[in-house]
Amino acid sequence: MKSIITVLLLLFNLTVFAQSDEVAGAYSIKFGDEVNALFEYQLTLNQDGTFFLHYYSIIKNGIPPVKNYYGKGNWTAANKVVSFFCDKQKDLDDKHTLDLTNTKARFIIKSPRDKSDKIINTSLQFLESELPWLGRINMLKV
Repeated sequence: MKSIITVLLLLFNLTVFAQSDEVAGAYSIKFGDEVNALFEYQLTLNQDGTFFLHYYSIIKNGIPPVKNYYGKGNWTAANKVVSFFCDKQKDLDDKHTLDLTNTKARFIIKSPRDKSDKIINTSLQFLESELPWLGRINMLKV
């Protein structure tokens, strides 16, 4: 009985690690143009459960016209939902000011059972965040 439970726990842990390997990587999106307004998001999810986010924007008549915001912290994945957490003492400083605590994103990938020719790009779609400009952004995996 103990060996069966041990084997089941081992299989469960392997599937959890396999999902995080699949989610980890670099994601980005860029829209607009440099003439009027350009918005660029870059997110890196590391294998060790940490993340880095860089938000860059150029707005022609903005004050200031160029903005760079950074964020870092930890992430977890469960049931294709990626949750972000920041430790205010450890992760936030003068450079890293974005707090992604309570931010959730859905991991989108083509199902291995789907044998159609339909192309589904691997991406992260942000579902909820306390940062209003981050909601509903869909970042493609690079």
